[in-house]
Amino acid sequence: MATKPPTGDPVQDAPQVTPPKHAAAGLPAIGHTLRIAQEQMGLARTARTLLKVNQKDGFDCPGCAWPEGDKRHTAEFCENGAKAVAEEATLRRVTPAFFAEHPLADLATRSGYWLGQQGRITRPMYLPEGGDRYEAVSWERAFAIIAEELTALGSPDEALFYTSGRTSNEAAFLFQLFAREYGTNNLPDCSNMCHESSGSALTETIGIGKGSVSLEDLHQADLIIVAGQNPGTNHPRMLSALEKAKTAGAKIISVNPLPEAGMERFKNPQTPLGMLRGTALNDLFLQIRIGGDQALFRLLNKLVIETEGAVDQDFVREHTHGYEDLAAAAKEADWEETLTATGLTRPEIERALAMILASRRTIVCWAMGLTQHKHAVATIREVVNLLLLRGNIGRPGAGVCPVRGHSNVQGDRTMGIFERPAPAFLDALDREFGITSPREHGYDVVRSIEAMRDGTAKVLFAMGGNFVGATPDTEVTEAAIRRTRLTVHVSTKLNRSHAVTGRRALILPTLGRTDKDVQASGRQFVTVEDSMGMVHASRGNLAPASPHLLSEPAIVARLARAVLGAASATPWEEFERDYSTVRDRISRVVPGFEDFNARAARPEGFRLPHAPRDERRFPTKTGKANFTAAPVEYPRVPPGRLLLQTLRSHDQYNTTIYGLDDRYRGITGGRRVVLVNPEDAAELGLADGSYTDLVGEWKDGVERRAPGFRVVHYPTARGCAAAYYPETNVLVPLDSTADTSNTPASKSVVVRFEPA
Repeated sequence: MATKPPTGDPVQDAPQVTPPKHAAAGLPAIGHTLRIAQEQMGLARTARTLLKVNQKDGFDCPGCAWPEGDKRHTAEFCENGAKAVAEEATLRRVTPAFFAEHPLADLATRSGYWLGQQGRITRPMYLPEGGDRYEAVSWERAFAIIAEELTALGSPDEALFYTSGRTSNEAAFLFQLFAREYGTNNLPDCSNMCHESSGSALTETIGIGKGSVSLEDLHQADLIIVAGQNPGTNHPRMLSALEKAKTAGAKIISVNPLPEAGMERFKNPQTPLGMLRGTALNDLFLQIRIGGDQALFRLLNKLVIETEGAVDQDFVREHTHGYEDLAAAAKEADWEETLTATGLTRPEIERALAMILASRRTIVCWAMGLTQHKHAVATIREVVNLLLLRGNIGRPGAGVCPVRGHSNVQGDRTMGIFERPAPAFLDALDREFGITSPREHGYDVVRSIEAMRDGTAKVLFAMGGNFVGATPDTEVTEAAIRRTRLTVHVSTKLNRSHAVTGRRALILPTLGRTDKDVQASGRQFVTVEDSMGMVHASRGNLAPASPHLLSEPAIVARLARAVLGAASATPWEEFERDYSTVRDRISRVVPGFEDFNARAARPEGFRLPHAPRDERRFPTKTGKANFTAAPVEYPRVPPGRLLLQTLRSHDQYNTTIYGLDDRYRGITGGRRVVLVNPEDAAELGLADGSYTDLVGEWKDGVERRAPGFRVVHYPTARGCAAAYYPETNVLVPLDSTADTSNTPASKSVVVRFEPA
């Protein structure tokens, strides 16, 4: 039987700490999955729901974007995917009576965990100007309020239309179409805060801002380098792919400031032997200092170039540009400086080199540990340099693999959710719909916050997500949002963003992935794109949490009709009635989606074209894959300070907090902990179990403080520390961003420690 939500926030004053684990998954993962699922859904609903996750006739997991193979397990989900499903398919409900009992001031004091545990929102809710609590409102009135605000703006560019990575292809396409017909490219999205650096680097170097590998490539690789990523918590199903690669003979190098249980040993819960013994994954663990990755890969590239016969000369000659510039820059790479930047030893780097030279088919996977630094784009370019030197783009079992964190974040970008759209995309959109899209670039997430702060953006409409919880510089961001005239959030559940509002606010409750979607023409399905460019259908199987919910495509269609009115010739009502009509339009606008409806009906879906992978054709400005030679950077930290990275716990997905434990790191009952190397702690006088305030240091001189963190002595890299977000987002300055991509530098925060 499902349990009731907590009535009060749990006390987190004294988290318990035990030694970190050295293996992931196994029986503990099964037990934890079943417990969480039963608490939220009850036994019968758990079985009915989880057996449909990631199945060909089921729904796509609302968690990460890891792909599925053609052959599916009966239980094709991981522990954290099951948590995501359980939270969405929960039997708990947030009704108008809840909002009557909890005024805005009360919601603002609650933790993200408590808010999320309350359940599914059942009615549209409205916070009037000067009101102290949300009240129920009809859908008609909600859309009228939005139209009133949007049509009163001095310019369409005073509105912001944010998208979360959970949004389906169909809803995303309609959302960007509405925004552009309305007159703005202000389409910030969650990708701005995560893999924007990957897209920027890959577009410049190989001509397409997506990964080049498939699941089958991972299984065929000789060497897989996993850099700045923790698959055991953030993409647990990836461990199965790594295990399969290991069984086939692959070697694995992990590059990370923290040892992570999932990369040490994976106890596959799908097999009895896997649960008992597991598979050791790491062949080499390079415990790098935060931000030292570019220096490491530059030195490796120098050593490859200097090794006779190591460079794939035919590939370099036929398919690349800029080799001489890279060779000249790499020649300057210095062992001593690299060891300082990385904290590694010479034998460790030499061993990594030997493994690279022994591999004909190499894949490099990465995530936020590479993308959220000032020099993130240059770092990823250096990764690409290594692969190009060895001819490892467009070869089976080889390539680039940026591992996306949200289930359709890549698809949303493909559908046109981008503040800097390509002219060819806008031309195709305009031809199809007879509109004139704006050509001036819009705001990304950071610039959106600046615009709200400066009073030049007055309405924020968020299609899913938790904008307040995901963004940097919490105090600045919250103050900026409170300056707006209207905030609107399309949501399934409560989060911090609902408690930090403009003068007026709306919550629009929507269907989730697990919900049946029935429109006037009958039952609908939506589509998503995974991290490796596969597009497939998603069909919910549960009755919606309330009869008052609308789907995301329906919300966008009704929003457009309310705002654009008779001036719009776009058939919004038809799009709401039948999503196949949306897919027909996508097929004529977005390359690779030809015959979309027929291909989406295939149980396995279809793969999008990728010129570098498929043809060794590189659609860059030079027409070839580009080597790059940026100056090497790495963070310098003053004495008495450490470099902090923000990260997730194992009971967390993005900003959604499922629980207060981090099982693999040995932490239970609290999230306000900071992981510090024991030697650094001794030098700084930080006793294990003591409490400290984290104080960020930045060039603007503003004090950013995260108070009351328990010190945990932990085997981090020297000079480095780690703590969970969103609690530590307050320490990340708004203008501390990656060059080119403007992604917040959440992995490079200089902090000092003061007694709590």
